[in-house]
Amino acid sequence: MTVSETDRLHSQLSRLEDQFPGYRMEIVGGNIMMSPVKPFHGRTIRLLENALEAQLGPEWGCMSDVIFRFTDLDELCPDSALLPMAEVDRNLSVYSPDLIELAIEVVSPSSVHHDYVTKDRLYAQRGIAHYLIFDPYRAECTVHWNPGADGYRGRDVIPYGKPVEVTMDIGAVTIETDALPVDRETRTQPLDR
Repeated sequence: MTVSETDRLHSQLSRLEDQFPGYRMEIVGGNIMMSPVKPFHGRTIRLLENALEAQLGPEWGCMSDVIFRFTDLDELCPDSALLPMAEVDRNLSVYSPDLIELAIEVVSPSSVHHDYVTKDRLYAQRGIAHYLIFDPYRAECTVHWNPGADGYRGRDVIPYGKPVEVTMDIGAVTIETDALPVDRETRTQPLDR
């Protein structure tokens, strides 16, 4: 896909987001992906971003659902990305993934494979040091570290109720998970790694 085709697809993506409220749009592998968003999704993101920003201070900020152009075929919108606040304050619609210190995804029923498999590989290949997946259906957080060409080589699964601790070059954070919402009614597809 050429740059002009990517730009055209991106502009179409913006129009689609306006036409389909309640859905999050991304371009993954050159395909437009629509994921329905439920209230637990937004609430989880809000609680996580509040915790991160309170611990890291004013030099770091979180942004949600903003495009990061990974490849010509992959424009990802992490549920939350931790960046230097100077970059957040630029208020752009597209950013470089090289700015991401920490990527966070909150699982939706339709995003299981992309969050656990596709984004594991794409985030790791780009060298993003830490990737967290919060799963309100399994009531657990998967912490990824040590990125490599095929994905992350380090992985811990932490059940909700226990703290998630991440040590980054910019500092350590502890995210309490006991107040994160859990959806025991919705069934998600099995994970195929």
